[in-house]
This record gives sequence, C-alpha cells and structure tokens, in this order.
Amino acid sequence: MEFRKIFDTIPEQFDKYRPRYSAELFSDLIAYAKVEPGRTVLELGPGTGQATEPILNTGCDYYAIELGEHLADMMKRKYGNRSNFHIMNDDFITYDFGSQKFDLIYSAATIQWIPENIAFQKTFQLLNPGGTLAMFLTKADYKTPNEELYNKIQQVYSAYFKPEIEYEHGSFDYSTAVNYGYVDFDKREYYGKREFTADEYAAFCGTHCDHIVLPEPYKSKFFDGIRDAVNQAGGRIVFLDTYVMYLAKKPL
Repeated sequence: MEFRKIFDTIPEQFDKYRPRYSAELFSDLIAYAKVEPGRTVLELGPGTGQATEPILNTGCDYYAIELGEHLADMMKRKYGNRSNFHIMNDDFITYDFGSQKFDLIYSAATIQWIPENIAFQKTFQLLNPGGTLAMFLTKADYKTPNEELYNKIQQVYSAYFKPEIEYEHGSFDYSTAVNYGYVDFDKREYYGKREFTADEYAAFCGTHCDHIVLPEPYKSKFFDGIRDAVNQAGGRIVFLDTYVMYLAKKPL
C-alpha cells in the first residue's frame, strides 16, 4: 500500500490524535483570502477534518477531495448535515474538476504527497484570478522541553524502529510555487503546545505512516519502549508546536 493511502486504515485514531492548528492561523487565512459566504474553497486531503471546521464555519461553499474512503466517510458523518459541505472521495492527481474554479485552495500537511509539478500546475489552473493557495504544516519540537526524555526515545528508535518499507518521501519545496505562476509568496508562523500521556503519545506515534507499517516483533517492542520512556519521565511529554503557513496568489 502507498504511504499516502495508509492513513485510511486508522480513521478513528487519526481523528483523535493528529494535531489541529491555531485559531490565529485560521483568522489570518480567512482575512487574507476573504473567505465568506459566496466564496468557493477546496481543501486537499482533509483527513478527518483537522483543518476543516473554521473554514466551513465561514459559510463559504466548501469542497474537499479525500483519497481515503474511510477518512471521507468520517468527514461525511461529521459535516454531512452542513448545506455548504461537499466532499469527493477521489485522487486529486487524477480527478477531473471540469470547469469548477475556487477562490481558495488549501492543504494541511497534504500537498507534499503530490508531485510538485502536478500540485502547483493543477491548483493554479483551478484557482480564480486573484485566488489564494495556502499550505500549512506542523513542526513539532519535543526535544527542547524534554531533552533527557528525547534522548531515551531516540534510543528506542535505534533499537526497534525497523520498518520493512522505507519511508523515502522527498522534501517538498513550497517556495517553488513562484516557478508555476504564483506571486506574493509568504511564510507565516504560529505557536502552540500539546501534552500527552504515555498512552496518548504512543497512539499519536501510531498515526505516522512509517510507524503504522512496522512489522512484529519490532512494533510491539517499539511502542512498549516509548510508553516506558514517557512513564519513567513522569508520565507526560510536551510538544512545542510551530504551525507554518505558506501563502501564494494567482495573479489577477
């Protein structure tokens, strides 16, 4: 199974433990892209809605395209009663949008799964003139607030993190959007904090694509090891999060 499809095997766990984004980020995005009733928005790969509700709540015409069948079904259960909610269970890479256009296209830790040329060329074609492309992700730092614990967790990785399928997903250069016609490229950062118990941290780690596919006996030993490390450090682990948002415009 492709790594980009593996998340569909754990919809409930994904929904509970994947990070959300800051209210300030959404406020800035909504103001910047003028998201309001009558505006049309497309979210790429919403998962189970980690970045959906603040946009949907504006009253805009919200559309999403989600590759995972079970993830899309959860989205329907959560938001299907909203008259402005629409979702396609399909692959953005191959999906034919026809003549449909959008005022905002946004991605929360999704666009990097799409080849760069398709990601930027197709979103550019789908945007109305003056439309916005927004791409955001979370950079999580658990070393700064827990350095001793961090080192113990790295020892667990060294001993037991031995996936049969190597994660070879390359880095995605967001700034190259300007090579495909986009203008006004901008990067903004916001900050937050998460705190997990040992079991919660293990469950969160279990939502990473290369962790999901760990074979036994390494999988059990790995997750037992990180639980033990957190419990021995007081039973809590703190993450300092940086939410990064990249913005670009299609020229008028």
